[in-house]
Amino acid sequence: MDVGELVRLRTRHPEAVAEAAARRVRRPLLNENGRLVIVAADHPARGALGVGERGLAMANRADLLERLCLALSRPGVDGVLATADILDDLLLLGALDGKVVMGSMNRGGLQGASFELDDRFTGYRPEDIARLRFDAGKLLLRLDYTDPGSLTTLESAARAVDAMAERGLPVFVEPFICRRTPEGRLVNDLSAEAVTRSIAIASGLGGSSAYTWLKVPVTADPDAMAEVMATSTLPAVLLGGDMGDAPEGRLAAYEKWRGALRLPTVRGLVAGRSLLYPADGDVATAVDTAVGLL
Repeated sequence: MDVGELVRLRTRHPEAVAEAAARRVRRPLLNENGRLVIVAADHPARGALGVGERGLAMANRADLLERLCLALSRPGVDGVLATADILDDLLLLGALDGKVVMGSMNRGGLQGASFELDDRFTGYRPEDIARLRFDAGKLLLRLDYTDPGSLTTLESAARAVDAMAERGLPVFVEPFICRRTPEGRLVNDLSAEAVTRSIAIASGLGGSSAYTWLKVPVTADPDAMAEVMATSTLPAVLLGGDMGDAPEGRLAAYEKWRGALRLPTVRGLVAGRSLLYPADGDVATAVDTAVGLL
């Protein structure tokens, strides 16, 4: 990874990013198999740099880019989800030809902040995604019934769904019902009831659901997923999350994914840290294993 060359292009030829986006070879969102495997790397823009016990695992940008390029080179990987700083680098590296490119839209809910649920749209706008010829957008919708910031996020998310639909661009909505612990830490409720409610709320956003996809977690009880996913007819992908570093946690997550991927509305998987930063460092095997689940 030649960081010096990336910096040289950024300083002397900033227009190279737009030029690379304009000549990027595109593909349909779905290939013939109708499935998606997307590698996610939008965590750093929200200040979420940790993986398992490694608090700053994602802080080295050259290392992250190398891992992303390796993951994107593996058979069966369809594309990447990230913010502008990362996607611009990948465009300059020529790593996005023939790949699905998703722009991450709201990153203002910084991890650990008092305003974490007032999740402003500080990333890609719908007009940016259209201008750069990207293929989709993604937004995070975390709702705590006791936090007024959730209402701001809910309304902003609905308007983003409208703006994407007006442009005929898919938008992946990642909903959670959340709560704060007594220590003030935000946690996602993965009970069947909470995930069901979050799917129902996300499905009803905006004036059209024609271009809306869901990005959902596997419930704490994986046997509940069939009933939970019956809440909506919108196409969905599973999210990865942080599996931690223990091998048994990774194996358990794979089995949960395997079962949920058989459900009729589930069309694939969007995973980031679990594939890019496996405890054993073997990115290729982690990616290949996830692809094999489909």
